[in-house]
Amino acid sequence: MTDFFDIAFTPATVELQQRKGSFGVYQVAVGAGPGESHALTPDEAEIIQTRDSFYLASVSETGWPYVQHRGGDAGFVKLIDDHTIGWLERNGNRQYIGTGNITANGRIAAIFVDYPSRTRLKAYGRATYHPDPSEQLLAALGGDGLRNDGAITIELLATNWNCPKYITPRFTEAEVLQATEPLRGRIAELEAQLANVS
Repeated sequence: MTDFFDIAFTPATVELQQRKGSFGVYQVAVGAGPGESHALTPDEAEIIQTRDSFYLASVSETGWPYVQHRGGDAGFVKLIDDHTIGWLERNGNRQYIGTGNITANGRIAAIFVDYPSRTRLKAYGRATYHPDPSEQLLAALGGDGLRNDGAITIELLATNWNCPKYITPRFTEAEVLQATEPLRGRIAELEAQLANVS
């Protein structure tokens, strides 16, 4: 199985680690590169499948990286099998930069962040764009009859949990409403009592 650092740690990275004194912490095989697919653990599968957004990096034919935010309803990224994830593409600004990069060079990196718990999962993989997804793939990705702009699947090669340092906790409107529901109920109860007193 490929270790995340087998891909991430290049000779230049290790040389800098040695100069800065952090190499001894890691000491992994340098430049081993991707090997077999990575089977997701239950915790990894959960964070991926419960996000309403994540960040996806692709590489162009000219070598330039491109990072974009991908979003949808919570759970829009589906687990196809123990090492493959995917989602239905929705119409956006129709620039197709990330998707174009994937058709030319499937190497991607992704970051999935759970802001309330300050948890972050990084992943490397090989992505494939499916302009006309099969009925089987549509079913696996929760095809709901809405118009899609194809599908993307990613064979995961390596993952790594990143430290929570510097992740600012953020909450969605739904999470705030759920957390404050007991307080709002109590306020309504007290307001009703005050209305009865006057």
